[in-house]
Parts: sequence; structure tokens; C-alpha cells
Amino acid sequence: MGDPQRGKLRILQIMRAPVGGLFRHVADLTRALDGMGHEVGLVVDSLAGDAQTDTRLAALAPHAKLGVHRLPMPRVLGGGDLTTPLAVRRLARKLDIHILHGHGAKGGFYARLARIGNSRARALYTPHGGVLHFSAQSTSGRLFHRLERWLMPQTAAIIFESAFARTTYSRLIGPPTCPVAVIHNGLSPDEFVPVETAPDADDFVFVGELRELKGIFPLVEAMTGVTRPDGSPATLVMAGDGPDRATLAARLAELGLAPRVKLVGAQPARPMFARGKIVVVPSLAESLPYIVLEAAAAQKPVIATNVGGIPEIFAGETDGLLPPGDAQALARAMQEALDAPHPAHERMMRRLARIETHFAVGPMATAIEVLYRAALAQS
Repeated sequence: MGDPQRGKLRILQIMRAPVGGLFRHVADLTRALDGMGHEVGLVVDSLAGDAQTDTRLAALAPHAKLGVHRLPMPRVLGGGDLTTPLAVRRLARKLDIHILHGHGAKGGFYARLARIGNSRARALYTPHGGVLHFSAQSTSGRLFHRLERWLMPQTAAIIFESAFARTTYSRLIGPPTCPVAVIHNGLSPDEFVPVETAPDADDFVFVGELRELKGIFPLVEAMTGVTRPDGSPATLVMAGDGPDRATLAARLAELGLAPRVKLVGAQPARPMFARGKIVVVPSLAESLPYIVLEAAAAQKPVIATNVGGIPEIFAGETDGLLPPGDAQALARAMQEALDAPHPAHERMMRRLARIETHFAVGPMATAIEVLYRAALAQS
């Protein structure tokens, strides 16, 4: 293997679905590590994705010198949970991998299971929410939390993208016995270029997975009473796909909102920012959502809930964060943003200054590389 503590590293990034903020993080990290001279491969699910999955993976492939490998990774439990860790272990041996970095619950399980019997590689893990969203009172939660504890001896380090995630992990699963680090997600310099709002833009824009956890149902309920200053009904465009899309469409029809709430499918975030005046992030749970960082960097006003690591992004500017699942509070905030745009703009500029200073992709990747080398130095 040479001397991986000093030279080029060979890394497998392992995740389930190549969608959303988790994939965004892996893509940024892969490009940065490739730029540092390391060799990176990706292991992703062959069962899941969205309309942009193949395009995203194709764009990332030039930076994944060790290839993009698609293996079955069921969302909850399935046959792939038995076969895929063995396949990842074989792949790691074949590619002479130094670092197995698992992202999300399934990626973390597979990386550490693949580490068993492979003494040359080290397994690191970033939860990205994942297992932290499972209640300790649910059957699935108890199972996943038990697996976390069982896999701890195979874990060289856990990387939390927020202090909130670190605290939640310790509360649900127990204090980690391996080294841990909080390394915030980062943005690239070009993401701080402002996005101009289109002349025909809707009033609000949502970008994210269409599932209950993202607060999509309180959002559409809030829309029922929100109006523009001229008294006409406010409009919303929602970009994303997910397991609750059909239920959401049915709810829009029930509320009579279909004419003024557009579902446009999975779309890149920055072009969508031009299609709405105000970004809404109504999540019920999060770790450190990229969409909040991206929207603020694009100089868009953001209405967000007080969950997960969002207060860490808006440190010093958290008074406007909303309780999750409260459609009435969300409606009030949306109405205020339309009625008085200047205070929202001023808050956005203050938040922008913090994000420029604390959330950059270069320092993020460098800190993770330092952890990789420290893990390889472990006996």
C-alpha cells in the first residue's frame, strides 16, 4: 500500500441513493479529493435514484478514478443488506483501498461491515441524519441503533456535519468510543454568485425530496391563506421527487391549491432559485441541510424551521427560525416576507457574511483528509 499516511490515498465513498444533500456532499468531497491527487471510487445503490441520477453520476465520473459501482442497497431491510457488504469488501481488496467512507445509515453500515476481515482499510462514517431520524421507540430505530453500537469497533472515526448531529448520536446510541469530529458542509466559490429572480417568478420556492420529513404537508397547508400585497393568492413552485409525491398531489387537490402550487420534479437548486422570490425550508428534521447554505449563498431570503443544525448556520440570526410542523407559524412568516421584503433582505445579508466565512468546501475537504490519515495511523 506504500505509505498512505503521506502519499496518495485510495478511497471508496459509499452511499445509498445518489440524491439530495448527502449526494451533494459526496460529490463535493470527491471532486476536492481528486483535486488533491487522491484516487476515489463511488459505491451507490442500483435500486434507487431520481430523474437526475444518471446525469449526476456521469458528471462526477471523471473525478472518480476508481469507478462508479452500483450495488443493491434496499431503503430499509432486504437481500442486498446481506450481499452488498461482501461485494464492497471484495471491491476494496481488488482496488487496494485505504479508506472506506460510508455516508448515511446504509452507507455507514456497508463501509464498516466491509471492514470486517479487511485489516488494511479503515472505515469512517458520516451519518448525515440517517439513523438519527429513527426513534428509539420504533422497532426499526431499535434495530438500527443496536447495529450502530455493534459496528463501533469497526469505526475509525465518525464525522458529524453539525454539533446537533453529534449530540443526537450520543443521546440515541451512546457516546462514540472512536474519534469524532464536527466538520460543517462547505460551498464552492462560484455558489456565492447571486441568483437573479426571474420576472415571472413564483412567490416561494421549495427544493428537496418530496417526503413527509421535509415538511411538505405543513408547507402546502400554510399556502392556503398566504396572499400577495395586492390581495391575490401567493404561488409556490416545488422542485423534487420522492415517496410522498402522489400523496402531496392529492393533498393539493383537496386544498384547491393545484392551480397555484407547481410540482416540477427533480431540478438543480440554483436554477430553481431564479423561479421563486423566497426559499422555504420547512423540514421536520435535518442535520445540516445544503439547501439552506445554497439559498443564502445565492442571496435569497430563506424561511426555515428551527431543527437540526440549521441554528448553527444562522448563529446570531436564529430568532426568525420557526417551530417544525406548525403550518400557522409558517404561514405568518411567509406572509410577513411578502408584506415586508426589506427586513428579510437584511437578515439574508447578515447570514451570507457568516456562511462565506464558516462554510467553504476547501477547509471541509482538508479537515476530512486529515482524519483519513489519522485513521490510517491507528494501530
